[in-house]
Amino acid sequence: MSASSILKKSAVVTAGSLVAGVGYASLIERNAFAVREVTMPVLSPGSSPLKVLHISDLHMRPQQRRKQDWLRDLARLEPDFVVNTGDNLSHPKAVPAVVQALGDLLSVPGVFVFGSNDYFGPRPKNPLNYVTNPTHRVHGEPLPWQDLRAAFTERGWLDMTHTRREFEVGGLLIAAAGVDDPHLKRDRYETIAGPANPAVNLRLGLTHSPEPRVLDRFAADGYQLIMAGHTHGGQVCLPLYGAVVTNCELDRSRAKGASQWGAHTQLHVSAGIGTSPYAPVRFCCRPEATLLTLIAAPTGGSYEGIREGQSHPSVSVR
Repeated sequence: MSASSILKKSAVVTAGSLVAGVGYASLIERNAFAVREVTMPVLSPGSSPLKVLHISDLHMRPQQRRKQDWLRDLARLEPDFVVNTGDNLSHPKAVPAVVQALGDLLSVPGVFVFGSNDYFGPRPKNPLNYVTNPTHRVHGEPLPWQDLRAAFTERGWLDMTHTRREFEVGGLLIAAAGVDDPHLKRDRYETIAGPANPAVNLRLGLTHSPEPRVLDRFAADGYQLIMAGHTHGGQVCLPLYGAVVTNCELDRSRAKGASQWGAHTQLHVSAGIGTSPYAPVRFCCRPEATLLTLIAAPTGGSYEGIREGQSHPSVSVR
């Protein structure tokens, strides 16, 4: 076989593999919803366990029935507490779909902050910008975030945007604080700055985009756990390499899941549930929610011992 024939055959094989990969990422994996289970020792010593469902980055469109059915079934996990870290919307008429999909979860105590795609709709973007110019911003049409906020708060969820609150869940006292989306540079940490109450069972910080400048402030104020979304876990990951980008200043190794931030703070970044309609692919990074079991940290403040289970299929996928 001539060299030119070998090159042509290689090109055909490469093109075929690329097409197959894109087909898998866009048709199969982006709809392969999963629930990941993680145990994190972050509560004050002596605290009883707390089951927390972390959801983020729904990027909902009205006709996404499969995603909506899967979200509705998450109530079967019976969490004690729900944390929503933003980017719920991807269409100006998606608020009813989000509210109906969350269903019974809205009757569970919950908190939320918003992300960029609660305020502005998606627009086509050059995917190379995520690598070469990650700070580039292109805003779409305004989205009805006020309607979404009203729907959440009417059901009892607490808006943590630039707010500090203390409340009780499952017999535990939680001191929570949150900022507006750092991805849009809407964060004003000074509005919530100051040491968190050391007498509570959990000190919880919330942000949509896990920008290190914000994470550092939460850690300095004594928050035991920070929860964020935005990264989509990288959305496109490579075997043995992981996330290609995080779309923020967070390093790739923390693109999803639990990690330590500083000496006494844990970080959990959700891989998210949806995608932009202009980049409807996931590769080696399934869409997921996370069920965190928070347990008491060992006396002395050591936060070693995070146990992360395997992703498993959703409780009911249709």
